[in-house]
Amino acid sequence: MKLALLLLLSLAALAMSGQPDAHGLMVRAVPTPGSAVRGSPREVTLSFSQVLEREFSSARVLDGNGNTVGMTDKRSLTGDARRLRVLLPPLAPGSYRVVWRALSEDGHATSGDFTFNVEP
Repeated sequence: MKLALLLLLSLAALAMSGQPDAHGLMVRAVPTPGSAVRGSPREVTLSFSQVLEREFSSARVLDGNGNTVGMTDKRSLTGDARRLRVLLPPLAPGSYRVVWRALSEDGHATSGDFTFNVEP
């Protein structure tokens, strides 16, 4: 009886470990969250763990006063359906906040934000 229960628990654990993550999480950003970059970056790129529904996913960059200085532009999308890109104008030195929302193909939405600093 104990052996059968142990086998059943082992099979259940194995089955659960093979299931994919049900949410498209941000796995990488450039500039890196919390970083300081020298000079103005030309873009912000966000990479996710799953393919995104691009029509319902977005990112924007805000300056220190909360003004939008860049937004995802569907024309600037790369061939990688796991990535969002925000093209930026020249940014003055200061702190910037990236706010994003991602809807993965499986219908799960995630969102978040982070900051980076531009140094002269």
